[in-house]
Amino acid sequence: MSGTTTFTMIKPDAVKANNIGPILKMINEAGFRIKAMKYTQLTKEKAGGFYAVHAERPFYGELVDFMSSGPIVAAILEKENAVEDFRKLIGATNPAEAAEGTIRKAYATSIGENAVHGSDSDENAEIEGSYFFGMTERF
Repeated sequence: MSGTTTFTMIKPDAVKANNIGPILKMINEAGFRIKAMKYTQLTKEKAGGFYAVHAERPFYGELVDFMSSGPIVAAILEKENAVEDFRKLIGATNPAEAAEGTIRKAYATSIGENAVHGSDSDENAEIEGSYFFGMTERF
């Protein structure tokens, strides 16, 4: 059975474009409950740690720079089948390939500036959520 929580970040491009409210509205309308949320800015070190899995990839430095370039909104979301349903809601990484009605189709501007992050597995949702909200905080 799939888990009931997932992790998301509204990325600096979407925050800068004043899309926090519309994105949260889409999340709520899709049946997700926000269990925890914070508005913060990542340091390069914190962004690098979060994306450490990509450290050997050629885009890693650019990704860290982008993710530390402005504020983000981190959130823990709850819903049955949370990870899979949220991945459907956010759409393809490339907004040109994202389905109509998805967050990335509506708010992403490029593959790199794609408005939101969403966990890709129940295990990663736990890891990523703990990175921002701590292992001792249970939702």
